[in-house]
Amino acid sequence: MAKDSSKTGFLSEEELRGGPGIPSEARRQKGAVAVLECLEDIPCNPCESICKFDAITVGEDITTPPLLTEDNCVGCRSCVPICPGQAIFLVDESLPDDKAAIEMPYEYRPLPQKGDIVIALDRAGQQIGDATVTAVKKTEKMDRTATVIIEVPRNWSMRARAIRLKR
Repeated sequence: MAKDSSKTGFLSEEELRGGPGIPSEARRQKGAVAVLECLEDIPCNPCESICKFDAITVGEDITTPPLLTEDNCVGCRSCVPICPGQAIFLVDESLPDDKAAIEMPYEYRPLPQKGDIVIALDRAGQQIGDATVTAVKKTEKMDRTATVIIEVPRNWSMRARAIRLKR
């Protein structure tokens, strides 16, 4: 199957649907869970190495895209900043009022601040709408990526994958 991403530069929802790293809607509604948007056959396995709950499996052939065992994922967040391809997100659809939280890698400066209203973008960089920053997780280690958690309408939880500051 030819990938749309080979022409567009980003993964389509069709490419991701039912992929080995995509948790079910039922699991997303139970609480925070990793979403592994990595479909490339590249040598990489830091997500598997850092997961203490055996929720992410790459296996001996480290060019295999990661597999999510969604029932093992506790939403600990350790995999999001460790992914060099920025292909892991944490999605929590259990929030009240049809809201969801998305934790995403963020390597730009300045970092947003808790409470900021930002513009949520889809995988293609197209504007979806306003989102609220609920947390910013910085790390002391220089080889780690900061992460930003945004709150969005629940129906954006599998679409919003980046932000743009309004400042």
